[in-house]
Amino acid sequence: IYVFYGNKTTSQFLGFSTAVSSSDLNVHAKAVEPVIEGGAQLQQILNIECVTEFCDVPMLHIQFSRYGGTLQNIEVKLPVMLNKFFQPTEMTSQDFFQRWKQLGAPQQEVQKIFKAQHPMDTEAAKAKLLGFGVALLEGVDPNPANFVGAGIIHSKNTQVGCLLRLEPNTHAQMYRLTLRTSRDSVSQRLCELLSEQF
Repeated sequence: IYVFYGNKTTSQFLGFSTAVSSSDLNVHAKAVEPVIEGGAQLQQILNIECVTEFCDVPMLHIQFSRYGGTLQNIEVKLPVMLNKFFQPTEMTSQDFFQRWKQLGAPQQEVQKIFKAQHPMDTEAAKAKLLGFGVALLEGVDPNPANFVGAGIIHSKNTQVGCLLRLEPNTHAQMYRLTLRTSRDSVSQRLCELLSEQF
């Protein structure tokens, strides 16, 4: 992630420092200059590695003082969710259904039925699913209106295969989202994150 810090005042920011807090991510931050001149901008690169699946968004802590001023403490949520560590996975219809059956234990599946928050548009739904990180598998579902996807969440400790099915009901303006993974916590978190997009 590239983070940009801008000083829109005319005075210096002194003792400028940043830190990221997260127990489930390894974050390597490039050091930043301790002084940001008035009107200047600087950039910091954060390399983030997923250690294990996580729910909490990492926090960026920023600290500095203005000339003759008090210490400023700012906390910002970083836009790093579990799906950022997805690798899209292509597979045949036969492979998909074989793996779908293998992930059939009750704790491996999470399903959510919810009302559409945005206009139900096929191309927009495809774009959201691709942006989420999964590979869209065409012609897998017998119903051409449904979306089927597959991906692998990569972390330092493990890899978690993920299968999903999104069934739109345009008449009722509803969706049914089903996720199956080998870890119940991953199924739950991905379902929460993805359902917010529709």
